Amino acid sequence: MTAVTGGKRAGNRAKARFRPDLLLLAAGITVSIVAWGYLIIAAIDFGATARHDGKTSAWAFLAVAALGAMLCLFLAFMLAIRLSRALGLTSSPTPRPKRDPDTPKGGKRAAR
Repeated sequence: MTAVTGGKRAGNRAKARFRPDLLLLAAGITVSIVAWGYLIIAAIDFGATARHDGKTSAWAFLAVAALGAMLCLFLAFMLAIRLSRALGLTSSPTPRPKRDPDTPKGGKRAAR
């Protein structure tokens, strides 16, 4: 008769370690979100100035601030995707299978 030992049968877990790449991604997301917020506030201010004073330079600054805000938000989303992949929350899409070069282009009807 064999002795049954009590307790967990799971393997040893790897210890959590400091990952500077994740810290860098999180810092990049934070900086780009803060810059986005600042540029949105600046765009609102430039828009109000342009409407009330009619300055053409304020319209140009409004356009630059709006474009900068879009770029900052896009960067934040891209960094968030990289962070989620690095943490294992998401995975990259599976690649499409390569097409056989011997089959004709156009599907079933092209082979007639």
